[in-house]
Amino acid sequence: MNISVVVPLYNEEESLPELYAWIERVMNEHNFSYEVIFVNDGSTDGSWRVIEELKKNHPEVKGIKFRRNYGKSPALYCGFERAEGDVVITMDADLQDSPDEIPELYRMITEDGYDLVSGWKQKRYDPLSKTIPTKLFNATARAVSGIHNLHDFNCGLKAYRKDVIKNIEVYGEMHRYIPYLAKNAGFSKIGEKVVHHQARKYGKTKFGLNRFVNGYLDLLSLWFLSKFGVKPMHIFGFLGSIMFILGFIAVCVVGFNKLYDMYAGNPYRLVTDNPYFYLALTTMIIGTQLFLAGFLGELVARNAPERNNYQIEKEL
Repeated sequence: MNISVVVPLYNEEESLPELYAWIERVMNEHNFSYEVIFVNDGSTDGSWRVIEELKKNHPEVKGIKFRRNYGKSPALYCGFERAEGDVVITMDADLQDSPDEIPELYRMITEDGYDLVSGWKQKRYDPLSKTIPTKLFNATARAVSGIHNLHDFNCGLKAYRKDVIKNIEVYGEMHRYIPYLAKNAGFSKIGEKVVHHQARKYGKTKFGLNRFVNGYLDLLSLWFLSKFGVKPMHIFGFLGSIMFILGFIAVCVVGFNKLYDMYAGNPYRLVTDNPYFYLALTTMIIGTQLFLAGFLGELVARNAPERNNYQIEKEL
């Protein structure tokens, strides 16, 4: 099978027939063998009924129905699990992504040799309240991930080699960082294509401004896990040791100052009356806790079943 199209959706019953007809036309024009996997993420409208109707007349249609709304990442995870095409295309169900982009995305994967191609909605039909935070978010994602050639990490229209989606785990709200996940899994040939963005035709957006706050927190988590997920002692142990040493030096300075004043006959006060003593002691305690956190994290990492889960591309 050439292509699997994975479409996560939530309350998009009006757009689904038009979207599938558009996908079908493009696939037939280019003689692709394909499947379309609709993942109904707990919709409360008639989306599932529409998918069932499409399935009756189109064997290429497959459907997954969640009992409740879990989010886009779980929907993509389940869609990826069931995808069988050599190239997997993801797109949103709101008709803002154009299926006309599929043939070129497919070509970039199969002929140009990309592992992943992400769409870039260079000209967007969104309000400034959405576009400005998006630009800031993408700039931060580029800096942290090191993938400097991508302008739009969160674009729903992407193409993947089958190996990519079978070797990454999309969880939580990590769908925003699939290129970063792919890079961490060893798939470094990541490209970008300018794609057409259309104004929403039906319904309203399902995302609020809170996604940008969550997005930054997820990015921080992903960066930390990619750097220190299997070696937590390197960060916690290092920071803990530095803090403990600084605190210990500070305690020594406070003590030596008192001894010097006593020896020189200068007025002095008890060490426990000096606020710097308590600051130094607190620093030592925090340093010890960080070191122990790293030690415990190292024990957990050493016993994790995936500790030796390395990405092997070929064997002879």
